[in-house]
Amino acid sequence: MKLKSMFHSLIASLLFGALSTIAAQSVSPALNKPVIDKIDPPNWWADMPSPMLLIHGEHLSGARISVTGRNVSVEKTQASQNGHWAFVWLRSAHAAPQTLHITASNSDGNAQADFELQQRKPASAGFQGFSSTDVMYLIMTDRFANGNTANAQSAEERAKPRGWHGGDFQGIEQHLDYLQSLGITTVWTTPVYNNIPSPQSYHGYSATDMYAVDPHFGTLADYQHLASALHHRGMKIVLDTVPNHVGPAHPWVKDSPLPDWFHGTAENHTVAKTDFQSIPDPHSSWRERRDITEGWFANALPDLNQENPLVAKYLIQNAIWWIETAGLDGLRIDTFPYVNRAFWQEFHAQLHALYPKLTTVGEVFNSDPTITSYFAGGVEHDGVDTGLYTPFDFPIYFTLRSVLIHQEPMTKLEDVLRQDRLYPHPERLVTFLGNHDTMRFLNEPGATPAELKMAFALLATLRGMPQIYSGDEIAMQGGADPDNRRNFPGGFADGQQSAFASATRTAEQQQMFDWVRMLLRLRREHPVLQSGQQQDVLDEDPTAFAYVRAGDVSHGCDGKERVLVAANNADQPRTVTLNMADTALAGCSVLHPLAGSDETPQVHDHVVELHLGPKQVAIYAAS
Repeated sequence: MKLKSMFHSLIASLLFGALSTIAAQSVSPALNKPVIDKIDPPNWWADMPSPMLLIHGEHLSGARISVTGRNVSVEKTQASQNGHWAFVWLRSAHAAPQTLHITASNSDGNAQADFELQQRKPASAGFQGFSSTDVMYLIMTDRFANGNTANAQSAEERAKPRGWHGGDFQGIEQHLDYLQSLGITTVWTTPVYNNIPSPQSYHGYSATDMYAVDPHFGTLADYQHLASALHHRGMKIVLDTVPNHVGPAHPWVKDSPLPDWFHGTAENHTVAKTDFQSIPDPHSSWRERRDITEGWFANALPDLNQENPLVAKYLIQNAIWWIETAGLDGLRIDTFPYVNRAFWQEFHAQLHALYPKLTTVGEVFNSDPTITSYFAGGVEHDGVDTGLYTPFDFPIYFTLRSVLIHQEPMTKLEDVLRQDRLYPHPERLVTFLGNHDTMRFLNEPGATPAELKMAFALLATLRGMPQIYSGDEIAMQGGADPDNRRNFPGGFADGQQSAFASATRTAEQQQMFDWVRMLLRLRREHPVLQSGQQQDVLDEDPTAFAYVRAGDVSHGCDGKERVLVAANNADQPRTVTLNMADTALAGCSVLHPLAGSDETPQVHDHVVELHLGPKQVAIYAAS
């Protein structure tokens, strides 16, 4: 019995071993063969520089990666140590549009994915750039209007100040008549990147996938349709892009393509400094500057390492992909000073090579023109030209609020304008009264609707391109973030009376809307208000300010258009006396009222007296 039992045990052991070997041989390839589950960018275009692909999957380390297609080949590859990432440089610059087949193979098997080389869009599809002839309108997509009711958020979610409220691309498209009737020519939307699974990232600045549209806003096709609808109306579209950082929930944070993909790690990083004064300071040390460009914004947003050429190439390709995919006319660039200047130089060089008319505006949140001007393109600082078309005019933003609301002397406005000499192109500056990061104008302590009307009159007539934050044109209220991001009235099923139509606006909303629409119409009808030179003709008065816009301010009236703008910031009526001799108004004999006053001032011996009411801006055509 004992011998028989031992024999049976031996047979069972041998049989188990054989079966285990067979099982291992059949399972091993399935466990170790390559997997491709994502390719960035998801497609590319013929007649463009060859792309660098970032492939995500499994078992890519040591795998051979090849491509099947006409006039296309793999130049080189580089895989991460854990095999989750592979960089693949294609040679495709001379290839025709086609479907490529990307294959990753090793001794255990292979994986394949299709990759489209598409035909580029014609120039007529967009790519026109914005300029001072435009008026830009900022829309925080989630808070403007819900167009697709199937994508609507619950009342409970909409009640959360930092929750998703349901605004989408269709909601914007459904209200283009409203924007066009106001006088808007260019729409800037906050980022469209996928932010899932971040529960409070309705704003779009915490990307978890830079190549995907957040489903809260709609689909990529919806965004493309919005862009086409704007272009069909002769309007433009600007996308908010964020090359500085991603969201803390991005897969890269726990599994980076490269060890130095970020500046630091989630466990070990510095915090971004928000004071930029050390960057233009030729005497500052790297210790003072480092945490501006390498720190994590708000101590939470992972800071991308643009000094790594692979990171830089990824981000530049990402911008190109969005521009070509949607036919964008321009980019608004978030957190511009937080990225090194050399990256911006290369970024703009590559974009302008492909899209010569494309323009960009950078966020430089600072009140000092000596700092904001340092980031403007068109001039080298530290041997580097950023290539940026223009920064936002934050100094004018801060100054308008301080003089109009807080009764600082009007000479402060001239003090800022005097420093236009620091900019290679001050006429390009994007002026504004507020945005999604600032308290609403009317929520500043002491602010009145009369002062907001003054602010809009100056915004519409000063040099540069006006930008309006959605809702300011109807005198919306809102305190600090997130209260400044309230839903646009009428855009949601929340019981608010709609401000999209005159029949349902309140008297206050209608009055401000009509004022802004009239000012933008004047700007459209008088080209010197769009692109003319500016000459200040009253600049040493604490409560008044006056300036002329003309095609050429170097001489007086010559039969060509001139527009005079005069502002009284006092709480009582004032008579403002202007001596027009030796100014752009020299020789003008008649001032025709255009807005803000019905009086036709009389010119006597080069002198004119303007009778202005309290908190009043008057605009005249001079001849």
